[in-house]
Amino acid sequence: MESANPEKWVAGHVSTLPKSGIRDFFELVAKMKNEDVISLGVGEPDFTTPWHIREHAIYALEKGKTYYTSNLGMPELRQEISRYVSKHFSVDYRPEDQVIVTVGVSEALDLAFRAFVNPGDKVMYHQPCYVSYHPSIQLAHGEAIAVPTYAKDNFALTAEALEEAWQPGAKILMLNLPCNPTGGTCTKEQLEKIAAFAREKDLLVLSDEIYSELTFDGVHTSIASLPGMAERTIFLHGFSKAFAMTGWRIGYACGPAVLIDAMMKVHQYAMMCASIIAQEGALEALRHGEDAVARMREQYHRRRDLVVRRFNAMGLACHSPRGSFYAFPQTTGVGMDEKSFSVGLLKEEKVAVVPGTAFGHGGQGHVRACFATGYEQLIVACDRMERFIERRKN
Repeated sequence: MESANPEKWVAGHVSTLPKSGIRDFFELVAKMKNEDVISLGVGEPDFTTPWHIREHAIYALEKGKTYYTSNLGMPELRQEISRYVSKHFSVDYRPEDQVIVTVGVSEALDLAFRAFVNPGDKVMYHQPCYVSYHPSIQLAHGEAIAVPTYAKDNFALTAEALEEAWQPGAKILMLNLPCNPTGGTCTKEQLEKIAAFAREKDLLVLSDEIYSELTFDGVHTSIASLPGMAERTIFLHGFSKAFAMTGWRIGYACGPAVLIDAMMKVHQYAMMCASIIAQEGALEALRHGEDAVARMREQYHRRRDLVVRRFNAMGLACHSPRGSFYAFPQTTGVGMDEKSFSVGLLKEEKVAVVPGTAFGHGGQGHVRACFATGYEQLIVACDRMERFIERRKN
């Protein structure tokens, strides 16, 4: 009998899916685990989840809260989400049918693509972008249309770029503001033009605003708050970044009831509900966590100013990101492409950054440096980076 070849059972659209460029690069980092590597790679806060959030979750566990919740999430959490979004984003959602709690924003995004994308539907997204957007569109059998953003514009998405990239049959516009990996975002005036484009082309907007609390310059505006947009927008948010709750895997989506119901249908069969303990932690975060968010944002702001100043001084041209905890400096000014720079810096100076092409073709000639690590470590990392560059000059 001929032995089986397991590969033949892998779905074609999965077998051709590339592995994450971030994880691929960090295989190299993993091999250096016993060395003094400073990682500016994975986008994770160096802060531990505030104690009052952890304590609340521990108490919930001790009280025996170990059961399923509603598919949509705990009613009291959805009420707090509704209150929080109204206060900070100026959009009102009914907690009973316009809010769904998910396993991180990643699940919310996956639910949206699976609920709204028919095979062949076109989805516009701006690039460079978070590594999962393009693959998530492919997994939903959609067609991805990349819309470029540029360093000269501080990586802000423009309505002009959308007009140029638009194709007949486009159904969805995917936004991430502030953006991972660039830290780029849009002013209210820019968003108003994007909103007008979405209304003109009758697009559904998926707006990932996970970094919104980490806005350093100006005021964050949600596109869902603009006239005529709440009824055509799915607002995606969560707790990982601002509340330092990455491992809790808790997020949410808000939008028109009929669209949230469609997402819930997928969610109830794929996941049933988010962890009740994570939901309890999220409840406490929304009720009493805003002071901690403000303190963490202040530290990120200080770190941003440090790395942007140091990068520009050493010849890595770098715009000042208005939000997130990422800098996106150019390597071409020191005569290196992004891959050679990243690999060389890791091997010679034990500093890990991510090649910009992990985030799409638009990241060519850039690297992503996450400044969600300690201030003193950032100084050491910049010193090492400077030595690395100086050796190339001599």
